[in-house]
Amino acid sequence: MVKKTVTTKTVKRAKPTSVKAKKAKLKSETEEILPVEVSKETEENKVLGEDKAKERYFAAVGRRKTAIARVRLYTKGDKNITINDKAIGDYFNRNMEFSTLASAALNRMKVMDKFRAVIRVSGGGLHSQAEAVRHATARALVEFNPDFRKRLKRAGFLTRDSRMVERKKYGILF
Repeated sequence: MVKKTVTTKTVKRAKPTSVKAKKAKLKSETEEILPVEVSKETEENKVLGEDKAKERYFAAVGRRKTAIARVRLYTKGDKNITINDKAIGDYFNRNMEFSTLASAALNRMKVMDKFRAVIRVSGGGLHSQAEAVRHATARALVEFNPDFRKRLKRAGFLTRDSRMVERKKYGILF
């Protein structure tokens, strides 16, 4: 009987050169890292005794000119309105006209003391931002209770005011 010898070759893998291969490699690396980080976050939430991921809210976006407002209405927690991490009076520099304009939808439905509103607003001036906040809170209230739609629509809070500043034209002197 003749003895055969078997040899095995070690083949080096080529480095990924295509974009898809690089993305797949990065994805496989991040998949290994993410579960560890997520478990740390959940442990921290359990230690603090609050799980904000499960807190229910009603969200909407409102716009006016170049101002954009993102509103979240929470049913739990202290019932106040914060805009960009400031109280509504502080954000609008104690100007009651803008504060009442921003909270008009909540006042109209008589639910001012039932929600905690967390609002992020950017762009435009203070008046446009107040109207964008009013538009967004009205949309969030309709998401909360569709029966509010008729009253808010009649008040004009659900209508997006699409008027914008006209662009500058070159070559015109007047």
